[in-house]
Amino acid sequence: MKLKIILLLSCSFILAQQSLMGQQDPIVKKIIEEGQNNSQLENLAHELLDGIGPRLVGTPQMLKAHDWAISKYQQWGIQAQKEQWGKWKGWERGSSHFDMLTPRFQTLEGRQLAWNPSTSKKGVTAEVIGLPNVKDSLSFQRWLTTIKGKHILVSMPQPTGRPDYNWEEFATLASFEKMKNQREAQVKAWNDNIELTGYNSRSIIAVLENAGAAGIISSYWSRGFGVNKVFSARTKKIPMIDMGLEDYGMLYRLYESNQKPTVKILALSKDLGEVPTFNTIAKIEGVEKPDEYVILSAHFDSWDGGTGATDNGTGTLVMMEAMRILKKSYPNPKRTILVGHWGSEEQGLNGSRSFVEDHPEMLSNIQAVFNQDNGTGRVVRISGSGFVNAYDYLGRWLAEVPKEINNEIETDFPGMPSRGGTDHASFLAAGVPAFNLSALNWSYWDYTWHTNRDTYDKIVFDDLRSNAILTAILAYKASSDEETTSREKRVMPINQRTNEQEEWPNPRKPRRDGTQN
Repeated sequence: MKLKIILLLSCSFILAQQSLMGQQDPIVKKIIEEGQNNSQLENLAHELLDGIGPRLVGTPQMLKAHDWAISKYQQWGIQAQKEQWGKWKGWERGSSHFDMLTPRFQTLEGRQLAWNPSTSKKGVTAEVIGLPNVKDSLSFQRWLTTIKGKHILVSMPQPTGRPDYNWEEFATLASFEKMKNQREAQVKAWNDNIELTGYNSRSIIAVLENAGAAGIISSYWSRGFGVNKVFSARTKKIPMIDMGLEDYGMLYRLYESNQKPTVKILALSKDLGEVPTFNTIAKIEGVEKPDEYVILSAHFDSWDGGTGATDNGTGTLVMMEAMRILKKSYPNPKRTILVGHWGSEEQGLNGSRSFVEDHPEMLSNIQAVFNQDNGTGRVVRISGSGFVNAYDYLGRWLAEVPKEINNEIETDFPGMPSRGGTDHASFLAAGVPAFNLSALNWSYWDYTWHTNRDTYDKIVFDDLRSNAILTAILAYKASSDEETTSREKRVMPINQRTNEQEEWPNPRKPRRDGTQN
């Protein structure tokens, strides 16, 4: 008898499972099948990252990327266009080469910093010196009279090129603690010395240039093997480069031992004058509520130390693939599904802030914004961004996501509104329900975020496939939802530092003119 009951219960369970599978939303099923079986992510990544490369605002590559995305969307039957929001300094990187000529010859690893003026084709050869230890600003001013025609080392030489995790694995505890204490003391001494000059690490660059320095050599180590963060130059006429930790440390030691190293800097680039800046906007028109919107969001621009693969090529690829999947699986959405590929996020969310400012008529009709911008990993966190009822609607939508994706995601409700950092913050400041799809780390902050190693080979395509399916399902469910999302905001907490109640973020003006960058 017991055996019969067990068999009956087992059969009932199997039938219930089959029934449940049979009840799966057919559009969700199509989204999953299209995303898993016909993924275009590898092809898109190759075309964007290998063929076009980094997308620094103001460069021809940024414009080429906009045109490429529009062409792709049109091939998929999706409306797309560029939308101008400002102007920037036009610039194009050329050939760079750095050689130490004395006390011996060695080619050096480095990179010209963004928007830096070009050297002549002969380059600039000069002795390399470091910043002095000074008693006060007057002694620094006296030293400035001695630097004309010399390259200046402006970064603290690192005591070790091994990241801390490598020390933790192999060093004795005493040795590791000793290194950290010495490094901490060295950082303090360096910062104290800079302060005595009367300047800071940024403002001192112009002072050195005005005093006649031939070039500026910096090194912004990213605390990993072979990785430096690469940003923009702070000089107007002379070369400014970032050099790898190893070669920078060698030059500094040679300078300290009075061997007077000389370095030739060849850094060619083109000043292209004033150029327009754009967002790329694509949309699948809604059939019932065309003037209500679900927005997919990812910044398109990057720094150009690498090819901008994980910041934010991967976010771009996820949103493009999600749109392609939606066009195949849900071609006639209830609400319009729009994607924004924003320009100049790296300089302050300028593209998305401009979009919010330029489209006030849309803001009250946005159902939800889904943004992705922190690397190649699968999405593991979603916050309610401070909206009291986000649990209800995000919970409904996430319930449709396959368990193998959904089970990885931690949610935080109601959460807190972001004040910056990435583009959903531009919408949050206007009171729009906007959510960041936060990804697994994959050593993002040290190894790829704004570094010279942010390249195609760091992408984890299985994670991107999951993210594209997740995004497409969320967009579909948000678009088709019978209810309009609630915008009720949480009561903001007391700031423990100021003992005052925090306020919801206010909209900030975009920087629309970067011609003097």
